[in-house]
Amino acid sequence: MKKLLLPLIFGLFLLLPILTFGHQPKQSLIYLRIYEKTGIEGRFEVNAHELNSVFGLDLGLHPGIEQVRPYQERIQAYLFENAKFSSELADYKIIFTGEITKLNLSYGDFINFHFRLENSENLPDSLTLDYNAFFDEDPSHMCLVAMEYNWKAGLINNEHIVALYLSEGERNGTFSIKETSLWKGFLAMVQQGVWHIWIGMDHILFLLALILPSVVRRRKKEGVTGEAIHTNKPVLWSWEPVKSFRPAFMYILKIVTFFTIAHTITLSLASLEIITLPSRVVESIIAFSVGLAAYHNIRPIFKGEDWVIAFVFGLFHGFGFASVLGDLGFKGEYLSLSLVGFNVGVELGQIAIIALIFPVLYFIRNYRLYVKLMFWLSVLLIIISVYWLTERAFDIDLPLDEVINRNILYPIANFFGLK
Repeated sequence: MKKLLLPLIFGLFLLLPILTFGHQPKQSLIYLRIYEKTGIEGRFEVNAHELNSVFGLDLGLHPGIEQVRPYQERIQAYLFENAKFSSELADYKIIFTGEITKLNLSYGDFINFHFRLENSENLPDSLTLDYNAFFDEDPSHMCLVAMEYNWKAGLINNEHIVALYLSEGERNGTFSIKETSLWKGFLAMVQQGVWHIWIGMDHILFLLALILPSVVRRRKKEGVTGEAIHTNKPVLWSWEPVKSFRPAFMYILKIVTFFTIAHTITLSLASLEIITLPSRVVESIIAFSVGLAAYHNIRPIFKGEDWVIAFVFGLFHGFGFASVLGDLGFKGEYLSLSLVGFNVGVELGQIAIIALIFPVLYFIRNYRLYVKLMFWLSVLLIIISVYWLTERAFDIDLPLDEVINRNILYPIANFFGLK
């Protein structure tokens, strides 16, 4: 227990900034998405407390979308009147799309009003914002402006890099949207690839299941003859550690190569919209792949052909990666560079994961404990796989999943400025 105490304290220390940064009760936020072909989109994020205070409403701190909708036009008219975007090229009219979403936080939900800037297809070098909302009613109010998506600026799903801070005493400001380069965009896609393999627990566990047997080899137990095979008698298998580093490394190299080839193929096909599959089907098969790879460690399905599992299910993992690009707001800009960058990031993320796990496996392979460890880890992976498969196939949220997301995955994502 004492050994775990120091890492736990250190982990809590790392997560402390999450509690003090980001959305705060007396803030409004404006997130912009800069697209080279279709112009500028965005959303206002307003705390429910501010809506109650300014408009005299009684929505509570956690209103449903339907509670807000009767006041939508009134709120949008207020924002329209108090937020003016302009540039060296033109003044831009805010066109609300009618979409409302919300962000749930413990101290109050942020209600999001989505919009686009009319005639912004010809992107300016900079944007100027004059913003007067909420300041008169609450002089301590602040407005934060961020470019959530700007491919060439290297901002993909950005939340924490703020372009502009506005307050009661400073209600307007100008920020650049063209301090950009293809290199920044490429590096941002690499970063997203690394990050999404690291937070993609199903991808990580699939890799883990595949590499557990890398440092051991199946052998028939002594006394089991070829006759047992021909008479359909059960063949008993045992595990022997590899004698040198090379066969273990070549096993890893083969598995990763086939997995990479497979997910690259389908990521490209899906991004080019040549082949698309329903997300529910893809995510269910990915969950199933974890369990099958783990079961293969207990009772071999493809004897000596472990790469088959890596390749076949790698195809579906590629479709999963493609859905990530959609979630990031990717609309096909700089498609080739985006795909290469994201794939490079995924591979770097995989290499980092394997570099952490493989040396440990190789070091303990000679201990008898290793076979038991591999067996019980595989059993655990099968249980997790069944849990995920149940959720995804039947489209339900089991309680444990929400606990993990709320207390582990969401805080980590917020800490790194990703959603």
